[in-house]
Amino acid sequence: MKSNVQVLLIWTVIIAGIIWLLGRQPAPKVIENKISYSEFLRLVHDEKIESVTLMGQGVQEITGKFKPKHMQGKEFTTIGRTDSDQLVKLLHEKGVYENYKEEEKTSYWATALLSWLPILAILFVFIMFMRQLQSGSNKALSFGQSRAKRFNENKSKTRFTDVAGCDEAKYELQEVVEFLKNPKKFTRLGGRIPKGVLLVGEPGTGKTLLAKAVAGEASVPFYSISGSEFVEMFVGVGASRVRSLFDNAKKTAPCLVFIDEIDAVGRHRGAGLGGGHDEREQTLNQLLVEMDGFEGNEGIIIIAATNRVDVLDPALLRPGRFDRRVMVQKPDIKGRVAILKVHTRKIPVADNVDVEIVARGTPGFTGANLENLVNEAALNAAHHDKKQVEMIDFDEAKDKVIMGSARKSLLMSDIEKKHTAYHEAGHAIVAHVLPPNDPVYKVTIIPRGPALGVTMTLPKEDQFSLSAKKSEAMISFMMGGRIAEEIIFGHYTTGASNDIQKATDLARRMVTEWGMSKKLGPINFNHESQNVFLGRDMNKSSHISEQTAQLIDQEVSDIVKRNNERARTILVEHKDKLEAMAEALLKYETIEHEDIKTIMAGKKVVKNITQEVAASENKDNEKKSTSDDPKEPSKVDLNKTVKV
Repeated sequence: MKSNVQVLLIWTVIIAGIIWLLGRQPAPKVIENKISYSEFLRLVHDEKIESVTLMGQGVQEITGKFKPKHMQGKEFTTIGRTDSDQLVKLLHEKGVYENYKEEEKTSYWATALLSWLPILAILFVFIMFMRQLQSGSNKALSFGQSRAKRFNENKSKTRFTDVAGCDEAKYELQEVVEFLKNPKKFTRLGGRIPKGVLLVGEPGTGKTLLAKAVAGEASVPFYSISGSEFVEMFVGVGASRVRSLFDNAKKTAPCLVFIDEIDAVGRHRGAGLGGGHDEREQTLNQLLVEMDGFEGNEGIIIIAATNRVDVLDPALLRPGRFDRRVMVQKPDIKGRVAILKVHTRKIPVADNVDVEIVARGTPGFTGANLENLVNEAALNAAHHDKKQVEMIDFDEAKDKVIMGSARKSLLMSDIEKKHTAYHEAGHAIVAHVLPPNDPVYKVTIIPRGPALGVTMTLPKEDQFSLSAKKSEAMISFMMGGRIAEEIIFGHYTTGASNDIQKATDLARRMVTEWGMSKKLGPINFNHESQNVFLGRDMNKSSHISEQTAQLIDQEVSDIVKRNNERARTILVEHKDKLEAMAEALLKYETIEHEDIKTIMAGKKVVKNITQEVAASENKDNEKKSTSDDPKEPSKVDLNKTVKV
């Protein structure tokens, strides 16, 4: 109310100033030479008048100008009868008629109307503006008001039955809804209803979906706003919006308030560089006060979501503000099956589709990934004019999501295909021989995404930790492609650049984070490699001495080289299998787990070549690229990757 009065006073001052400026009329021109009417007639007879202006009718003011010879062209004024026929006749006789003109003097009321017309127009606009302001239809001055959207239980159609794969988080929020529906059940023993629930999880795990389910299930008003909607370029707007949000919530309590991506406004205070005023910190301070300050907010429960809980201010995370922290994890195989069942209810699915098989082949997928997988499968089936989504559509969609879209239009020379085939075969054989590695799911030399070929492994079951033995086996698997090229062709290509990077990163984490080095022991040396939080961690110095850094580099080098030689030993021992697998890849372009087992058993792979592959082979045989000439250097892909 106070802000509206201030705005009204400001506008009143502005309008008054405009009226004062427009009301100022220019001062009338002052003529010093005032003569009598008789003297005026004498001067006309003597032909000393150059021009005369007669204003109006009857006895009015007469102005004129002397001839230069008489008074150097100065003007004069007199009072006489301007409509006298004798005067007009005299002016004609003395030649003053040529410069004679008669002006009708505007009436007083017409002059007043013309003078006040702009002022009246401005007053009309001001009155209309104030009416719109009072009715609330004009939002020009409402940027300090909350932008939270209010939902009723009938508006949101999402329910807890639409949420799967995060049973623990769903149970916590179901309890929150029950708090609001039946608070006496929990307060009769002296308990206090939680004031805030913080949902923490990786992107795509379903935090916002859980909030939508709460909005659909709760029989109380539900306010939804994003953390970025609080802060604007104007100082004080964020704090004003926080106050407005809680004022609205108090009027409709009990209610729920959902703040999505709260890290946009709840970051650690004191992290800014420089001494200027931080609008975000002021907004956070107001949020802290509203959640648990001197005045209580009974009946208001805050639900917030973030994937960066590490950067939130400690005052925001303490009990009394966010009493509960709910972890929304990636779903396990049971959760993935439930999520797939939810999403496949919306599409026609063929009888041969087994969601358990699909779930087993998608470890690490979030709910958003699985929703995208189902959508891609439906699009693939529609592309082939199918009436139902079949299992082959899910397989194709899975390959597309995991490995990228197939670039079938990319023309590769025979030399490049051969290099790629042996490279991927090297990966597959090392992974198959070393049991700690996950089973090879598929090997292809069809370019997908940035890679010319892909070797895909999938675990038999969900894994939540990584042993030192498996870590080293993974490094050997990564180096297998590079070693295969060296054994067959006697040289290396840049196709292993990504393999080397991944192997080095994994070895460094083994040494600096996981304590898997006997020389360095169980000590964490990875302080300086963490993401720096601007302003908070800039002054942190490295706690690693130069001697320790050299020892870390030596340990990383030893791990990578040791497993590189292990991969070489395996591939030299199974060189015949390497050649057989590369030959199968060159012929069929894609082989799967059963084909790999057949080759490793010393048998020959026999597959039905589809018409599409056969046509592609015929086209390749008919049209050879100029790069096939061994004299010309073959092209290499600098973005070559191997999916692990």
